[in-house]
Amino acid sequence: MSFLSRLFGGSDSPSPSGPQDLESRLAAFEAEFEAAQHGMKGTPLNRAGDLALKHGDAARAMRYYGRAIDTYLQDQQLEAARGVANKIIRVHPKAVRTLCTLTWLDLAARHMATALLHLRDYVEAAKRTHHEDIAAEQIYRMAEVAPLVEFLSAAADALDRLDRADRAAEVRGWVTEEGSPLVIRDEHELAERCMAAATEVASIPSSEDPRAS
Repeated sequence: MSFLSRLFGGSDSPSPSGPQDLESRLAAFEAEFEAAQHGMKGTPLNRAGDLALKHGDAARAMRYYGRAIDTYLQDQQLEAARGVANKIIRVHPKAVRTLCTLTWLDLAARHMATALLHLRDYVEAAKRTHHEDIAAEQIYRMAEVAPLVEFLSAAADALDRLDRADRAAEVRGWVTEEGSPLVIRDEHELAERCMAAATEVASIPSSEDPRAS
């Protein structure tokens, strides 16, 4: 059984349903999305992404997943948005925009271990795709609000890797102060600020990201 089959269910054998059945099932998910109440609209989009991926249509799956993330963020469903973003990363490990979104969501949820991993991967993907300026700005903004010294140290190292020595030095100065002048220590306020930033990032089109149409 393949990795994707293990991840999303099914087997390596071809699906018994053909293209026509796929289209009808995706249309049903779209109808379910339209009819769903507030707070429930992300689920049919997520399921449509799973179905498209199972049928080998990765491009369409990424678009459904992207819409699901946007919907979950609008509904303030942090963990659901993180879960779908992680699906994208499993299929496209170097998706720059999604890695940035995930790092913001990790900060919102205070999942430090995954935040550090996604921060590292975000830097490498940004360098590969020549998005250093955008990545440096996003990471600096993360450091401004993060109350966690471990993240500040990692953010400073990330800025060094992006050749932003001046900003890296500034962030290292915040480590001894346990936060920048704009640090947010209240967990609820931090989650709201990070989710707002993640929503902003998720709405930016990018030709380097499989979610872009």
